[in-house]
Amino acid sequence: MQALAELMNLTDALLWQAFAVFLRVSALVSLLPAFGEQSVPARVKLGVALAFTLIIAPAVATPVLPMSFENVLWFSLTEIAAGLLLGIGIRLFILALQTAGSIAAQSTSLAQVLGGAMAEPVPAMGHILVMGGLALAVMTGMHVRVAEMLILSYEMLPMGRLPNGSDVSQWGVDQIRRAFSLAFTLAAPFVVLSVLYNVALGVINKAMPQLMVAFVGAPVITAGGLFLLCLSAPLLISTWIDALYSFIVNPLDPVP
Repeated sequence: MQALAELMNLTDALLWQAFAVFLRVSALVSLLPAFGEQSVPARVKLGVALAFTLIIAPAVATPVLPMSFENVLWFSLTEIAAGLLLGIGIRLFILALQTAGSIAAQSTSLAQVLGGAMAEPVPAMGHILVMGGLALAVMTGMHVRVAEMLILSYEMLPMGRLPNGSDVSQWGVDQIRRAFSLAFTLAAPFVVLSVLYNVALGVINKAMPQLMVAFVGAPVITAGGLFLLCLSAPLLISTWIDALYSFIVNPLDPVP
């Protein structure tokens, strides 16, 4: 009987630990790129969250607070908040790719082509960049890096403790700033091409007013934008993946 009681106590402790870890992991997986997309079924997301829990739970210390109804409610608040905080930080990098694609498409007159290809209405360039970025992230082991980040997150965001509100607000502003800065950096070649094109078109129109520059210039900027996308997409996506992994390594560090 004593051995059975010890076994029950051990089982309760393991289940309590797994439950606490699952709360944070499930909140992160719901926003994780590739695994948490709207097109992924809820059962698949649940399976991914359980797989991450089995990996992370043995590397995390047992919760200090005992299992009780009040502690379950408290952990549901703190751990889900921590998981959402990390998930939003990673999700902003997808927003950066979508924004970069939108800026590039607006600059090259391709904004209305295949605008509904994804759950979010983004132009074709944004769809291509997002799909390429997600494929590269999965191929290069993003799930392994995310598991490492989750294990280390318990040192930065201890279990059962709410993050400071002022720190979270400042961190959020920094991440938004980084996302839009990264988006404009990725779209910079297309913006430069658009500026040079419009300047050249204005000079031609001034020199030859009788020439219908709009009919001549529209196919040129479209073809130029597609050609530039083919040349720059590998570099853009590799730059994006480096920024994503630098965030995963230090998710709560201030943005330089």
